[in-house]
Amino acid sequence: HFHGTYAYICCDAGLVTVNLSDPLKPQVTSVVGEPVLHHAHAVTSQFRYAFVTDEHGVTILDISDPAHPHHVHHVEMEDAHGIYLARTYAYVASGKHGLAILNITRPEAAFVDQYYDAGGTICDAHDVQLGITNVSLFAYVADGKNGLRVIQLTSPEVVGNDGFSPRPAPRLVATYPIPKNGHALAISRGMDRDRAVDESGNQIAVFGRVGARPLNPQEVGRMFRRPDGSTYTTSDDIFDPKIYNVAPQVLQRSSPNP
Repeated sequence: HFHGTYAYICCDAGLVTVNLSDPLKPQVTSVVGEPVLHHAHAVTSQFRYAFVTDEHGVTILDISDPAHPHHVHHVEMEDAHGIYLARTYAYVASGKHGLAILNITRPEAAFVDQYYDAGGTICDAHDVQLGITNVSLFAYVADGKNGLRVIQLTSPEVVGNDGFSPRPAPRLVATYPIPKNGHALAISRGMDRDRAVDESGNQIAVFGRVGARPLNPQEVGRMFRRPDGSTYTTSDDIFDPKIYNVAPQVLQRSSPNP
């Protein structure tokens, strides 16, 4: 998996990070192995986090420093294979359990939102990719011996479909058996359209040289990181000492609320 100029590679050692700034001189910058990861299967990333599936479930790594990922959370689950991230949900091909859907609104507190196996018929899931047709979101699942499964996740006919990231309401709508008793083991990623930069701010394409250029990784980083590398945060507590460096008496009202 590529994240800007870094490659995250699953192997026997765990998750290896390779700096590809100079493609002719790749450099290994870190290895995340035992006890954090055990036989890593797949990895993908979104914004500041990488999600890795292994024999124990899904492990979330903070990649604010993309060269040195570090462990922040783990979601225990069986048979975690391919994974796809879409806004506030992660979709995991979960073998005999079908399609697992994780809520990743807060990656450091991610949890399983639901499993979907279409009444037990999706029982050999190896990989998953997502795509949008018209206004509906679909999951394409490589269901091993059962072939390709197409699962509709959102529909304009379902109440609550509007908004930034509606909760998926999965429904199996199609199945394509692989000829000659073949097995569906992987699905290629679809073409990303209407995107100018990747998650790390690196330029992918410019559709027209009118206006400003895409931001580079350093410029993107300044939007959410302080000069010392820590992230900007907020709090509902105006006296939170982790965020505000103001004497409490300064913030106290001179008169009570009416």
